[in-house]
Amino acid sequence: MAHLNPGMQRLAVMFLLIACCSAHPAFASGAMIPDDVRDAVRSLVDTGEHVGIAVGLVTPAGTEFFCYGHQSLSRERPISERTLFEVGSVGKTFTASLLAALALRGDVALTDPVRRYLPETVTLPTRFGREITLEHLATHTSGLPSIPENLDPADWDNPYADYTVDQMYEFLSSLDTVRIGEYEYSNLAMGLLGHVLALHAGMSYEELIVETLGIPLGLPDTCSTLTLDQQNRTATGHNEDGAYPRWDIPTLAGAGALLSTAADLTRFVAAHLGLVETPLANALQMTHAVRVPGAMPVGLGWHMRITNDKTIVEHHGATGGNWSYVGFVTDEGRGVVVLANTYANIDSIGIHLIDANVPLDIAGATP
Repeated sequence: MAHLNPGMQRLAVMFLLIACCSAHPAFASGAMIPDDVRDAVRSLVDTGEHVGIAVGLVTPAGTEFFCYGHQSLSRERPISERTLFEVGSVGKTFTASLLAALALRGDVALTDPVRRYLPETVTLPTRFGREITLEHLATHTSGLPSIPENLDPADWDNPYADYTVDQMYEFLSSLDTVRIGEYEYSNLAMGLLGHVLALHAGMSYEELIVETLGIPLGLPDTCSTLTLDQQNRTATGHNEDGAYPRWDIPTLAGAGALLSTAADLTRFVAAHLGLVETPLANALQMTHAVRVPGAMPVGLGWHMRITNDKTIVEHHGATGGNWSYVGFVTDEGRGVVVLANTYANIDSIGIHLIDANVPLDIAGATP
């Protein structure tokens, strides 16, 4: 939206005030991001595999950015740490952090059954009398499928745009039983989590994210409704065929509707690492606790990658024209954000930045 309503205008002013206070030091250039990563980013863009890439590295010494390429093929606007990208499933970590914040505030409990927050006309499947809880949704153990089976978009280039709340309710009520407690990655579950938390709060998912996480953390560009200035700073998505339209995700917003910037996401990472002071510190740390053990353990929203002697708390995301990666190692205070406005895998850049022993593999960086 080009214009903000009065409430959102007040929030924007608060953002500016907060973002100027207690900031983690940022360095536009320096020597923290190694040459092999810089060369890899340049190569991906110069060879045409990517249009633009933004990299942010967070350490106890501060945050450094390396941005290369452009917002679109017209090459009119260069990529910067303030360029907005669709972050796809990285948004699930915001939904899970939101749950943790609301739980510590006493508004909800992780063990609450999801049905408590839905209309009485909506039913949810059970398993041997066991109900789906908010924690199940946040850890991908609800047993709900990744995508609702009644998703039938009018436009497959924007697949979630016309999926309605009534359709979601209809699908949930049609399910007889699910494997509650077993891991199954689910966009539907995270979308439902965002929906019920917003429903309980009496506001939209975006408003709840902004109020609960965005303002306290100072994240002025983490949103889904854009001002005119933000529209001008938003990267156009691309795939192998060229420019790709932005996805609209109204009903399942908690699964991936957010846009953000390298500047915002590095601050989000710094807060998770305890490198910036925030009243949300306990809630953010709560999301890192392993709740589903395994080869790749799961916390609230986050997955844990075990590489050599490191445990990387991470999530990546993709839409039709963007790719994102966020990861960090809590005991080192080191984290990374990599954003690209092309649907092609850039996870290797982020993982290598965190653990140099993991090879940097950009050959054929496709999903």
